[in-house]
Amino acid sequence: MPLNLKFPYRYRVIVLIYFLVLITYLDRTAISLVGLRIKAAFHLSNTQFGWVLGSFALAYAIFEIPTAVLGDRIGQRKIFLRIVIWWSVFTALTGAVNGLTSLIIVRFLFGAGEAGAFPNCCGVISRWLPATETSKGNAWVSMGASTGAAIAPLIIIPIASAFGWRAPFFVSAAIGMIWVWICYRWFRNHPGEMKKIPGKEKEFIEQNRSFISHHEPFQWRQASRNPMLWALFISYFCIQWANYFFLSWMPNYLQEGKHFSEQEMKSTTSNLFAFAIVSAFLCGVFSDWLVKRKGSRFTRKSIAIISCFFMAVLIFISARSDDHFIVSASMISAYFFLPPVTLTSYSTCVDIGGDRAATIAGIMNFFGQSGSFAMGVIFGKIVDFTHSFEAPQFVMVGVLVTCSICWMGIDASKKVRLLPENPV
Repeated sequence: MPLNLKFPYRYRVIVLIYFLVLITYLDRTAISLVGLRIKAAFHLSNTQFGWVLGSFALAYAIFEIPTAVLGDRIGQRKIFLRIVIWWSVFTALTGAVNGLTSLIIVRFLFGAGEAGAFPNCCGVISRWLPATETSKGNAWVSMGASTGAAIAPLIIIPIASAFGWRAPFFVSAAIGMIWVWICYRWFRNHPGEMKKIPGKEKEFIEQNRSFISHHEPFQWRQASRNPMLWALFISYFCIQWANYFFLSWMPNYLQEGKHFSEQEMKSTTSNLFAFAIVSAFLCGVFSDWLVKRKGSRFTRKSIAIISCFFMAVLIFISARSDDHFIVSASMISAYFFLPPVTLTSYSTCVDIGGDRAATIAGIMNFFGQSGSFAMGVIFGKIVDFTHSFEAPQFVMVGVLVTCSICWMGIDASKKVRLLPENPV
């Protein structure tokens, strides 16, 4: 039975990773919000700026799986401390670059440092929450991402306007180091390691969570032969293609492609991510409720397919319209359906992965960040080749349809059993 506690320790842990993800997205979106200023300062084409954005996603993809596996092996606390210290340093160094080459190198190293944050949040949820609260936990992670992206324009643009485009990166780095101090002093990997957690809550978590201690190495060959995992990984490649558009290219798309003013772009961007906070919260509550009544298979599949369909329709409407209100409303509405897909994807990793949740989430996000890299580079190339910001939008519509199709082959009720092929 759920415990009657005012603010259980497991929810305090979720608040900690909520702010981790918030800072992640504050740092990650800063470069897109000052993108026009950076392009002007270094005389960059859309293709060159695409490589700047893509370098982050490429490094993120390369280092995602090793960091996720290490988190499952040694625990999330050490991984989180390394991640946030590293990304804070290279966020600050972004404000010190002097040209295209140094910008690409620093953003690549920034991506390498930030890799593994989301899979290890998944690992924390597996260790710290009962299985019946999986969606709520992932909802707070998703809300952290949307909150960070929502407040970023309100912080980054005024600072850039007052002190230049370099200043916001120094501010973001300082915020990251505050989080490091709190994590070091308070957070631990397991409920049993936390000094002041009530014994009843510790017992409740450990008896009802998905996490199970393991000692055998991850069975990569078996994982590579699992068609459901491939469907999950490809679907996440597709949804992160769309997500990275909103995080990296949308400000440029609105200003250059749809001729929005900087103020109009700021308002649309902030509102887009603010509504996504509501979306993530509602999806978390609704998903856990629906899982209890219809099961995880129906819940995860239906939410992902319906959300991808509406996203595709709304992005198509935006691409076809020149009216600023319609474009803005379509963008905000399209992104409203994105958190349910990412939330559902990570919840599925916990559903099917159990003690391997972070590793499976890491593999999934490797594919996701590969999609981000492809989108970041290809978007700019298509714009320069076609002289149109609408053409890559039609490509994204097709990608989202592919995501819906992949979810037809995913069954979140089936645990992935990755056991040694020749057990002793």
